[in-house]
Amino acid sequence: MINSDVATGLDVGSGSIKTLIVQKVSPETELEILVKDQRPSTGLRKGVVVDVAKVENIIQASFEEAQTRLDQKINSVYTNIGGSHIFSAFSRGLVSVSRADKKISQEDIERVLENARTFSLPTNNEILDVFPKEYIVDGEAGVREAVGMTGVRLEAEILAVCGFSPYIKNLTEAVLNTGVQIDSVVPSVLAAAKAVLTPRQKELGVVLVDIGAGNTQMAVFEEGELLNLAVFPIGGAHISNDIAIGLCTDIDIAEKIKKRFGTCCESKTKKMEKIETLAEPLTFSQKMLVKIIEARVVEIFEQVQKELKKISRQGLLPAGVVLTGGGANLPKIVELAKKELKLPTQIGVPRGFLGLEPDPALATVCGLAMEGINSTNTGGRFPNLGTNAGSVIKRILKIFIP
Repeated sequence: MINSDVATGLDVGSGSIKTLIVQKVSPETELEILVKDQRPSTGLRKGVVVDVAKVENIIQASFEEAQTRLDQKINSVYTNIGGSHIFSAFSRGLVSVSRADKKISQEDIERVLENARTFSLPTNNEILDVFPKEYIVDGEAGVREAVGMTGVRLEAEILAVCGFSPYIKNLTEAVLNTGVQIDSVVPSVLAAAKAVLTPRQKELGVVLVDIGAGNTQMAVFEEGELLNLAVFPIGGAHISNDIAIGLCTDIDIAEKIKKRFGTCCESKTKKMEKIETLAEPLTFSQKMLVKIIEARVVEIFEQVQKELKKISRQGLLPAGVVLTGGGANLPKIVELAKKELKLPTQIGVPRGFLGLEPDPALATVCGLAMEGINSTNTGGRFPNLGTNAGSVIKRILKIFIP
């Protein structure tokens, strides 16, 4: 008998599309994996859905396989959104406290957050999610929980995560066309953060770097709150492309070379030998391969460092760097990250799943499934992962209303 606490995560990525269905038997147990399905993706470019029909077909096939194995229909999913169109922006709202006794109510909080959301956005962009950073009561800043306080003037500073509306519509349409509802659309890096980061890391200060196939996303947390989010149009597929060009070989061969022989740093103890692939008469030195891979990975870390400098956190995050996504499987990437970012670094793998292999590539889909379980158990959204249910409904209606 399947427990009612069942949730489905759908990770729509440039390299693959993953479906994960989990259930929680009791509050004390790890999540039990009911179905895990992964298949190569087409119709995406740099994390963005560009061909709705192709993506829809892959998702439909994945769902049909999952439903056959589970012998139960998938009604709704928690899915992700990626791509370099995702960006974050700060905004501030201001309202007068409504009650006669000047006590701040939950209604005042909702009004000031709504006021903070009304800021100018580039054309065809919309807010995906809003994260309150602090409240200011009568000029007193740094307030985390304002309800019940007394004041006349209430302000809120928020971090809004935004995206390009046509790309968001493409993603939601591809999922909805399969006959499955969308419970929530979560930025990939925030889903991954839920699966791999601990509350202590978020409190101390940490940057999560999620290296996917089409892009790299980063999220900075401090004092338990999201401090910054950014996406770069560079990922693991670009490393494969560089290898194909550098070694004058086919892209599929380049991908195999990356997975079998790739590393971010040369070994100081092992003599570099010539390596010959079995697929075709191609010979290259490991030194040449390392040079190609290292250049692109360094470029990724330079982008991360640039973002950290913008918020004055370069070299100042005690919990350091956590690498996740498929790109985190590159050997020696931790050593290269330490060298470039001057911070302690580790690989982040999903926690709290029974019998799951420790693979950073599964972080996003695991985080989405966890979000579904937590929302089921709390009767709503899990704290600190966004408030986008309303905007999801609006986007769904836009698809069917001209």
